[in-house]
Amino acid sequence: MYSFSPKLKSTSIILLVVGLVLFGIGFFLNKGITTEKIEHMMEAVNASGHTAPTHSSEMVGPQDHAAHLEHATLQVHNQPLAAIHFVAVFFFGVSCCVLFFYSIQHAAHAGWPIIITRVMEAIASYIPYGGAILIILMLLNITHQGHLFHWMDPELTDPNSAHFDVILFEKRIFLNIPFYAVRTFIYVLGASFFAWKLKAQSKKVDETKSKVDYQMLYRWAVGYIAFFGFASAAWAWDWLMSIDPHWYSTMYIWYSMVSCLSSGIAVIILLSVYLKKNGFLPQFNDNHLHDLGVFLFATSMLWTYTWFAQFMLYWYANIPEEVNYFFGRFQHYSPTFLPMLIVNFLLPLLVLVSSSIKRNYKVVTTMAVVVICGHILDYFNMVMPGTVGPYWKTPEVFILILGAILFVVGLFMFTVLSALSKLKLIPTGNPYLHESEIYEYPF
Repeated sequence: MYSFSPKLKSTSIILLVVGLVLFGIGFFLNKGITTEKIEHMMEAVNASGHTAPTHSSEMVGPQDHAAHLEHATLQVHNQPLAAIHFVAVFFFGVSCCVLFFYSIQHAAHAGWPIIITRVMEAIASYIPYGGAILIILMLLNITHQGHLFHWMDPELTDPNSAHFDVILFEKRIFLNIPFYAVRTFIYVLGASFFAWKLKAQSKKVDETKSKVDYQMLYRWAVGYIAFFGFASAAWAWDWLMSIDPHWYSTMYIWYSMVSCLSSGIAVIILLSVYLKKNGFLPQFNDNHLHDLGVFLFATSMLWTYTWFAQFMLYWYANIPEEVNYFFGRFQHYSPTFLPMLIVNFLLPLLVLVSSSIKRNYKVVTTMAVVVICGHILDYFNMVMPGTVGPYWKTPEVFILILGAILFVVGLFMFTVLSALSKLKLIPTGNPYLHESEIYEYPF
């Protein structure tokens, strides 16, 4: 039985509180930015020669100074909500992807990962808490307390308005506030239900050791796979891609999901190795670590494929309204956009390609941390350009992002480790437990 150490509990609470304080400081700094300062920021951006828009809305409607100032003001004051949004979506996606990985193993009747079943269940316990943050953000946006989603402005679908946008008018059947709110509740409540149900059914299998109950666990796992397949695609549209509603990509849903899946496997590695090193999970061995390393390597390569396929097709076609999505990132986000390929692709490729390296605890855990940081940067690049635009190289933005990351990481640590302390680490009722205990990679 795992015991949540007071030191680790204190660490998670400190991270949560410090993150909240930093975010509060960044929030008040942002609210103190005057119109005069925003005008100076606009002048500085224009003087740099980098004038590519980061959002399609900049090319629709009036193009005078007042319109540009209004748009810049919205971007600057989007900073707090954008900072918490990309971190919240990322960690919610990570926990949902871990539950997806867990369900795949049960659906495939895989024996090797049964030892880490409780680890995956504990990580999935974050889903309702991460979902609650996203519901709060949704409510702030639909009540127009935030402006992350350009399409929520009613003037854009009013044919009599000077800001009328024909593309958004055509998309209003899907992109409308009531339907968006309903979909958000479906994603959060659906994922939370499956997290609870799968944990409850797994516990029941331990108690009864019944094959019938295990068959029900298998069926619920298949059900979650089906739910996740549709929901993860739809929340990528809603929470990420609809930030810039003129632009779309058929690869985007897989690209954003694989980013979280790779990070989810990295979190499983970190938690499993932590339990192993502290004597709570001695059954976890080099063979289990090797297979997790294989999945970390494979998902990193899959992420690279989806990123490159999306980028190459748009760049080769050279259609202005589509290339703009990337060109704006090249100009205003050059320190983060392409360099993330080093941590998300190049390092995993060079380090994890060797089979023997995947058995090295220090190397694999280090790479797990690198991958998580790299994909946080990836989600930063998905959200910030379309919401904050070029106005991100300011002290308050860095304080807001640091505060958001520390707060969510602290909450994630506290909920996951608290859930783990309430679970029996070894699923003794699982019929594949013995196979997992004696598992040995054959090569």
